[in-house]
Amino acid sequence: MSGALEGRRAIVTGAASGIGAAIAAELLAQGATVLGLDLVPSGSIPTLVCDLADTMALGETAEMAVDRLGGIDLLVNCAGVFHGESARDLSWSAYDHTLRVNLHAPVFLMSRLGSRMADQGYGRIVNVTSIHARLSEPMSTAYDVSKAGLEAATRTFAIELGSYGVMVNAIAPGFVATAMSTVDGVDELQSDWFTSIYVEHGRLPLRRPATPLEIATPVAFLCSEANTYLTGQAITVDGGLSARF
Repeated sequence: MSGALEGRRAIVTGAASGIGAAIAAELLAQGATVLGLDLVPSGSIPTLVCDLADTMALGETAEMAVDRLGGIDLLVNCAGVFHGESARDLSWSAYDHTLRVNLHAPVFLMSRLGSRMADQGYGRIVNVTSIHARLSEPMSTAYDVSKAGLEAATRTFAIELGSYGVMVNAIAPGFVATAMSTVDGVDELQSDWFTSIYVEHGRLPLRRPATPLEIATPVAFLCSEANTYLTGQAITVDGGLSARF
């Protein structure tokens, strides 16, 4: 039995680990041919090793990726970085690097690869943003700005590419059990404060973080032909976190 994405050619940024690896594996399981873009090779997915922060090389990177795949049908922008700094002590280097990886790279990949999809009359783009696009916390200025900007770009690209058969959406996760939850050697999802506030006191209604697969599953749907009318949206997958105060 053929998978839902049989014959589709997909690029997934950040495919070597975490949510990106789960997305790449899920698209592959559903029949797509998948190429990852990452700083390091993936253990299970063919990878074009590149630095997405090198914005001047993005055009060449996109062309190389399309050549490797023989075309492009699906793009998932998942690569992301987080540099925790207070608003008062914000450094240009951390702010600039965050926006290069989290915002500028996805926008220009959407531009270059979305144009190819438009020319062929079909495509699906999914951006992995965050609840940080709408909700904030201390030490997150650059990250918050990058995710809010990417959701705005998602809407604009959906408007401009919709008439060409290209649908553009975002998935906004909350807490997810990945390496990004570990800061300075401490996994916040295993900390006393997380257990007390989010689990024991129910600030997180489902009382647990998501697994990467729980983010990959809705991404795969948005990438499929089953998605016939959903575009320009940011779908929150956060276990109910943003539903309460």
